[in-house]
Amino acid sequence: MTILRLGYVAMSMELKNASPSQTMTFAQFQKIKDREAAIRKLERISLSNLQNTLRILKHNAASEIHFYRLTSRLIPLANHIELLDWNYLKPLRAQLREIGDFAKEHKIRIDFHPDHFVLINSMKKEILKNSIQTLKMHYLLLKGMGMDPTHRCVMHVGGNYKDTETSLERFIDHWMVVPRAIQKMIMLENDDTSFTLEDCLYLCEKLDIPLVFDYHHHLAHHQNPDWEVHWERVIQTWRHSPLPVKMHISSPKSQKEFRHHADFVDVDMFFNFLQAIKGSIPQIDCMIEAKRKDEALFHLMEEIKARDDVEIIDGSSFHLT
Repeated sequence: MTILRLGYVAMSMELKNASPSQTMTFAQFQKIKDREAAIRKLERISLSNLQNTLRILKHNAASEIHFYRLTSRLIPLANHIELLDWNYLKPLRAQLREIGDFAKEHKIRIDFHPDHFVLINSMKKEILKNSIQTLKMHYLLLKGMGMDPTHRCVMHVGGNYKDTETSLERFIDHWMVVPRAIQKMIMLENDDTSFTLEDCLYLCEKLDIPLVFDYHHHLAHHQNPDWEVHWERVIQTWRHSPLPVKMHISSPKSQKEFRHHADFVDVDMFFNFLQAIKGSIPQIDCMIEAKRKDEALFHLMEEIKARDDVEIIDGSSFHLT
């Protein structure tokens, strides 16, 4: 039997005043005449974000949720070119460690998904440099939490630039300048407009990177609609990982807006996928990318509990039978 564990992204719809993504723009920063006072305000916002992250993790533990994606916006302006002298980790060390200790104690898998501006295959050297700097921030945050960063940061291949083959090869070229420790942190995901499952498998197999299969993205953008012929290859990309295979699940908002995520997950669409992979692996962790976040997870679990082809384990996990 295959174990399924559900997770969700960043925000809780159940907790009030618990955003882990509070921010400050550089324009707002500049309006504060005393630079040190402005930096202290940034640190207070960051501390609040970390405190809310811990609140969310406690909510997850109480709800028996074992999989959670941290927001990449924990530290506002962390990599801004005008603030490179700011040691943002120093005042946050205790709070970062508390988050990591709690996640480990309650066996909650945590990871990141940097924003779309992280482009390893960019044609511009400055964007590549900034992308590596952003990935380094994620690496340092995980290290600050006391977490092994291996395979805890999922990202897209990058820009297509109207030439898929050249863009894939540029990714390989640029991968060689990414520090080894950061390389080990990365997972790649097929996207809904530029790089298909087959494109990502090409990179993942060549560079030994785990592939996070996004089922919704595949339905929106594919070479061959039959993803099942490649499923064993997807599994094999995880053979050296200390973590279970990971996938993304979401549903189209509508046929007209197919690429947009719906508020909730279509249980029938989800089980079309699950029935195909049943028994192929011992466990798979499914990250729900739905607008209603943890509410979507709870709603999906209620629908799953009504089915006769599963055995419920707890609040977010079940066996496929």
